[in-house]
Amino acid sequence: MGAGSLCVLAASVLWGTTGTAATFAPAVGPLAIGAAAMGLGGLLRALVSAPRIAREASGLRRQRGAVLAGAAAVAVYPLAFYSSMHLAGVAAGTVVSVGSAPLASALVERVVDGRRLTRRWMLGAALGLSGTVLLCGAEAAAGHSAPGAGSGRATALGIGLGLVAGLTYALYSWAAHRLISRGVSGGAAMGSVFGLGGVLLVPVLPATGAPLLDSWPNAAVGAYLALVPMFLGYLLFGWGLAHVPASTATTLSLLEPAVAALLAVLVVGERLPGTGWGGIGLVVGCLVVLTLPVRRPLRARPETTEPATEPAAVGTHLP
Repeated sequence: MGAGSLCVLAASVLWGTTGTAATFAPAVGPLAIGAAAMGLGGLLRALVSAPRIAREASGLRRQRGAVLAGAAAVAVYPLAFYSSMHLAGVAAGTVVSVGSAPLASALVERVVDGRRLTRRWMLGAALGLSGTVLLCGAEAAAGHSAPGAGSGRATALGIGLGLVAGLTYALYSWAAHRLISRGVSGGAAMGSVFGLGGVLLVPVLPATGAPLLDSWPNAAVGAYLALVPMFLGYLLFGWGLAHVPASTATTLSLLEPAVAALLAVLVVGERLPGTGWGGIGLVVGCLVVLTLPVRRPLRARPETTEPATEPAAVGTHLP
């Protein structure tokens, strides 16, 4: 397994803790949670990367379209994601948001970059999406929906916002990968995209964030979400994007809902039916398909009686 894949998987584990962490601050609304987590985490990411951003300012200006698109997606994503969980339920919101991202990412890469979809990616995506659907159904059957979720209109709106979250996740992943692939360092790319996105999220906090300051537990939840899943998680994600395509990274992040379900069982005390464990197994299968190295045998050289004129090229005939 490559270092890039390991970084993305580690980030997904951290992201999977957000739902459990948010249960410790039930009085804080989804917009405040999203703005605090991604906004403050993004600003901290930019602060740490400020020297690199300053050194690579000219390169970032040349790619300002990708920077602006990524920043706008960063600003929209947490608001849509946490609102989706609030309206449609934690299980459905997480699955729709995270599960739709690989398809959206592949579509973006196909349309914008002309990237072909491999059979290996399609198999991994099919396993991962099937697993997240099973996991969603299992949690819904066990009654793990969020308080207030359940009305048809709210659920439909929540699912719609989940699709928006999946698309914006794919967009900022693509934007960061594009910057890195065009010579911008990972620190400068992630710092600029998330820092500008954090600036766009700052106005949301005065309007919605008062409950974060009502008690130390609420403030601690906000600080944890900003520092660990968002700052550290996206630091790892940025390192991963330097080594794997955005479509692969978003597919690997399907580990997130599986981690969220396990934490709900171990920490919150929820019970997961057998179909839910089956869904987790399919997600693990997806990760195995996408991360195990593929051995490509050398093509056999045709028999010949002539002496080889370029012996150094023997090891270069890869399919």
